[in-house]
Amino acid sequence: MTAATTTQHEHDLSHLLRSPGFQDWRREVTAIGGCAAPIHLTGSSRIYDRATGTVLAERDGEILAPCGNRRASVCPACSDRYASDAYHLIRSGMAGGKGVPDTAAAHPRVFATLTAPSFGPVHTRRITARGLVIPCGCGDKHHRDDPRVGTALDPDTYDYVGAVLWQAHVGTLWDRFAIRLRRTLAAMLGIKVREFRDHARLSYAKVAEYQRRGLVHFHAVVRLDGPDGPWTTPPAGLTADGLNAAIRDAARDVSLVVDRPDGDPLALAWGSQVDVRPITSTTAAALENDDGDITDSALAAYVAKYATKGTGKSEATDRPIRDIAHLDHLDITAHHRRLIETAWELGGREEYEGLNLRRWAHMLGFRGHFLTKSRAYSTTFGAIRGDRRTYRLGETMAALDTPAEPGAVLVVNDWAVVHIGHRNDAEREIALGIAERRREQRRAGTGPEGTT
Repeated sequence: MTAATTTQHEHDLSHLLRSPGFQDWRREVTAIGGCAAPIHLTGSSRIYDRATGTVLAERDGEILAPCGNRRASVCPACSDRYASDAYHLIRSGMAGGKGVPDTAAAHPRVFATLTAPSFGPVHTRRITARGLVIPCGCGDKHHRDDPRVGTALDPDTYDYVGAVLWQAHVGTLWDRFAIRLRRTLAAMLGIKVREFRDHARLSYAKVAEYQRRGLVHFHAVVRLDGPDGPWTTPPAGLTADGLNAAIRDAARDVSLVVDRPDGDPLALAWGSQVDVRPITSTTAAALENDDGDITDSALAAYVAKYATKGTGKSEATDRPIRDIAHLDHLDITAHHRRLIETAWELGGREEYEGLNLRRWAHMLGFRGHFLTKSRAYSTTFGAIRGDRRTYRLGETMAALDTPAEPGAVLVVNDWAVVHIGHRNDAEREIALGIAERRREQRRAGTGPEGTT
């Protein structure tokens, strides 16, 4: 900050704290968890008795609504709420709850990680069993926060085009992997592929995480059910060990061929590093138990955390790029700059128009959702958020002079967006402080839960 900027910030902060409406504003910001980019709405909300049509409660004027952004770099408060929802979505598919029977925890379940292949050597930081840093290919022993880690050793020979095209097609590659996995499991049962659904169902939830080299890998909880999902047991011929082997085989065998800009074919596949581990039902806090198995509660928290991340390199690259010239103002490595520039360049070519790469250049070409699941794996984000709305409506009903059950009322909202975000850095600073205090209260077990 310059001296002038600092003086203006101090003036805005002082003016906000002394303003007559500060306490009301603070209550509203606290009610939305300290959102860093709230949506300002104007309009009205009315709650009617379904039977009589009587207005039980109403509100007019302006309100704040949370932005709902899942990225921690954009809004810590909404990111925390998203992570909390993701935790319950993931864990219910492993341990039961929220509409999933507890018996699903006894089904074969594994945690699989599929990575990207190599598109050229990069700076690495590897540790020996004794904790010593192994020299990188460049000859240096990189420290943990060295910005060179993950970047190309030789940018001139690194296959940036291949990396971006792999990233843009990784969703399709996953779909082909899931199809191949079902075929492999059907072969284990000795049945035809089209008969697989009559005997078993493959359920999964996966989250994409950026590696330091700028390419995603997928963490996936994979579960085997009976033909009707988690309510039915899978056939005896399918075990966790069999699922482990099937995932490794499917990941090795599946591929996708696309064209490079010069017309040469490019085979897209998973990297050689495929990790598959069994999941246990213990509620231990550690991610792994003494046997190397992964615990369901810790795994759900682990996966949910990665669902709130962006590229992991800069807050700026979590936002769409409208003009490639704006890269000059971003604090990113030369390696990530090249990935963005490559995505932008390919996005301007007619043969890649369907990939819409310029829209996703800021995400280094990755176009998929960060957390997806199969239909029968568990509950949905919509259901979790619906439960939260019902809970809050119940609180409102209980506070009325004539309490009513949420199911007996009709809520009619009529809101229009006025603008998005805080008016200045002073408001944002206080909001972030509120969000951090709520986070500390949750960690200490003295504050409101992230799911209510």
